[in-house]
Amino acid sequence: MTPDTIQIDVKVQYLPQQSQPDKQQFAFAYQITLTNNGDRSVQLISRHWIITDATEDRQEVKGLGVIGEQPHIAPGESYRYTSGAVLNTDTGTMEGSYHMLCDDEFTTFDVPIPLFLLAVPGAVH
Repeated sequence: MTPDTIQIDVKVQYLPQQSQPDKQQFAFAYQITLTNNGDRSVQLISRHWIITDATEDRQEVKGLGVIGEQPHIAPGESYRYTSGAVLNTDTGTMEGSYHMLCDDEFTTFDVPIPLFLLAVPGAVH
């Protein structure tokens, strides 16, 4: 298995009802879909996020699994979850990686999460 056998798709949504722009709090939800295009089952073990706001303030988030789960993804199957982030600015980016374990329980690899934009509608021209 190689990192490119896991396809990552991202959808982002601004959450105005959970944001407080007057207090510099901008909430976003992101939905990640991981699709296993390989020929072996894998398990998502951990995540590493780099979250950067418009002032270049950077946060790193590391932890086991995602949303409390360490999902197994069989060949040809997908796993989807939704999570969120709060920024101090109306735009920012997220990127990172997932650490995966193959079904042989010995082979591990990292899957890069491509950079994606978090932006309040109208904030980016």
